Amino acid sequence: MAESGEGLGTVPEHERILQEIQSTDTACVGPTLRSVYDDQPNAHKKFMEKLDACIRNHDKEIEKMCNFHHQGFVDAITELLKVRTDAEKLKVQVTDTNRRFQDAGKEVIVQTEDIIRCRIQQRNITTVVEKLQLCLPVLEMYSKLKEQMSAKRYYSALKTMEQLENVYFPRVSQYRFCQLMIENLPKLREDIKEISMSDLKDFLESIRKHSDKIGETAMKQAQQQKTFSITLQKQNNVKFGKNMYINDRIPEERNEIELKHGFEEEDENEEEVLTVQDLVDFSPVYRCLHIYSVLGDEETFENYYRKQRKKQARLVLQPQSNMHETVDGYRRYFTQIVGFFVVEDHILHVTQGLVTRAYTDELWNMALSKIIAVLRAHSSYCTDPDLVLELKNLIVIFADTLQGYGFPVNRLFDLLFEIRDQYNETLLKKWAGVFRDIFEEDNYSPIPIVSEEEYKVVISKFPFQDPDLEKQPFPKKFPMSQSVPHIYIQVKEFIYASLKFSESLHRSSTEIDDMLRKSTNLLLTRTLSSCLLNLIRKPHIGLTELVQIIINTTHLEQACKYLEDFITNITNISQETVHTTRLYGLSTFKDARHAAEGEIYTKLNQKIDEFVQLADYDWTMSEPDGRASGYLMDLINFLRSIFQVFTHLPGKVAQTACMSACQHLSTSLMQMLLDSELKQISMGAVQQFNLDVIQCELFASSEPVPGFQGDTLQLAFIDLRQECLFALRQLFF
Repeated sequence: MAESGEGLGTVPEHERILQEIQSTDTACVGPTLRSVYDDQPNAHKKFMEKLDACIRNHDKEIEKMCNFHHQGFVDAITELLKVRTDAEKLKVQVTDTNRRFQDAGKEVIVQTEDIIRCRIQQRNITTVVEKLQLCLPVLEMYSKLKEQMSAKRYYSALKTMEQLENVYFPRVSQYRFCQLMIENLPKLREDIKEISMSDLKDFLESIRKHSDKIGETAMKQAQQQKTFSITLQKQNNVKFGKNMYINDRIPEERNEIELKHGFEEEDENEEEVLTVQDLVDFSPVYRCLHIYSVLGDEETFENYYRKQRKKQARLVLQPQSNMHETVDGYRRYFTQIVGFFVVEDHILHVTQGLVTRAYTDELWNMALSKIIAVLRAHSSYCTDPDLVLELKNLIVIFADTLQGYGFPVNRLFDLLFEIRDQYNETLLKKWAGVFRDIFEEDNYSPIPIVSEEEYKVVISKFPFQDPDLEKQPFPKKFPMSQSVPHIYIQVKEFIYASLKFSESLHRSSTEIDDMLRKSTNLLLTRTLSSCLLNLIRKPHIGLTELVQIIINTTHLEQACKYLEDFITNITNISQETVHTTRLYGLSTFKDARHAAEGEIYTKLNQKIDEFVQLADYDWTMSEPDGRASGYLMDLINFLRSIFQVFTHLPGKVAQTACMSACQHLSTSLMQMLLDSELKQISMGAVQQFNLDVIQCELFASSEPVPGFQGDTLQLAFIDLRQECLFALRQLFF
């Protein structure tokens, strides 16, 4: 029962396995068959039995199927056998046809292969043409780049490089020649930078050499413009009478000096106005700036340019050691500086950022400090006032030129005031020599005139007014000597010379008037006063000359008011606005007169001593000569002649000199009488001495100089008279 149960349970399982074997893929048969072996014992045997039964069933079905289709199969075989012969014939025909087709197609195959080859070549040619059309613009642009490099059109070459890199090279970057070109572009850029920098260095060297020419042209144009403005101003001021002094003489002389010592080498008939662009080719700077801008290295270029220009500025500002010897040395120095800053101003306005206003201002401030230091140092060596004046004119033109280009120049005009003091010092030294020459050439005698013409000549030179002298007939004499009109003329010339420097300093007429008065005061109080004092102290100046010097100083003192009017006229300042600065001629000539008066007293006493030294008293003589001593009579005659000359002096001066002479004579005679070495004296000697004292008293009572009251002059000998009487009493008793 058990076996039968198992058999019943396994039969459906075997059927399932058989269905799976028949229906599944052969790859899955293995696991299915393995399940047969993994099942219950004897399952394999039962499965094989079941499999055999299944095979037999299928064989039966196949047999039934074959029996059903057998007749059709037989018919088909029969039909095949019938067409076998036809098939063989067809095969022969097909083979023959194929052979004939093969023979006929050989030429077609050859031609077809040629066509294929041509088509391939044509396609390759088309491809090559397309590639060449793509490469030709690149090659053309590169060739253009080479031409631009050869023609030194570097800025255009850089633009071409940009087009190559941005537009053309990306299209053909796969080709080797393109890679070579790409690798060559950085080298070309470096070559362009080096070449442009070399051109810039050549430009900087050239501009350094041409700076003086540029500055010379700029200063000449500024000078011409200033001269034109002065001419217009002169024409506008002709109608003013008070301006006649300054209009008729000073500007003309100043303009002559400026034009004479200016830029004479320039062609005066040249009509074309040259500019900095006409004298300098700035294209290297523009090219280099554009090139470095394109290369993105503009800052490097700017730093290099500014650094080199600062070095050149230091060289330009370095003066020559002998610059102060001639005006040409100063002119070259100024023209180079002007040329330098004119170029910088041009670069500032035509380029963007290469130089800035702050940079030029910094450079100018540095240069201005150096210029002022150099001018201070070198101008201090100038001893010629004409050279100092020419230097001033150059500084004014230099300042006006740079001011026209926007550079501040106030410090230069402040420096001119320092140089003006030095100029006045050189003028004072020069006029000291002039005054000395005048005093040396003077004969210290009143000026004789024999005709009206001579009288007018003297009056035109010196403002002398004396109605009594005018009424006198010819010949007659002026009270002063020739040195007075000469000195007056030279003082006016000094004022003219001082005015030449004061002009063009952008100062008001009041300031100029004040400067002229101060410099004239220095001339009177220092130079002329010193020359007068030295003249008075000279040994060869005698009493007559001293008297004439006192007379001369009196007239010069009176002429000071005319000098003040003269300064007022040439500066066009009204009398109402003249400030308190006055000429110190009064004190100057008063001091000189006092010194001359003192020298008169000294020399008169020395002359008296000379006569007294000639006295040869015989203190043991028995009888007097009966007349005064010869030396004393000569002395009295000398004093009478001298005091006659003193009549031209102010009264107090002559009276003081007379009183001083009488007192000195009295003192000298008393010293002889009271000499300690005198051991013995006779009555005759005392009587002889008494005769000399009587002559002195007679001289005093004769009023050699008018103006003494009573017996004032005789009192000078009162002590001598008493001493003489005392000696007579001693001897008599």
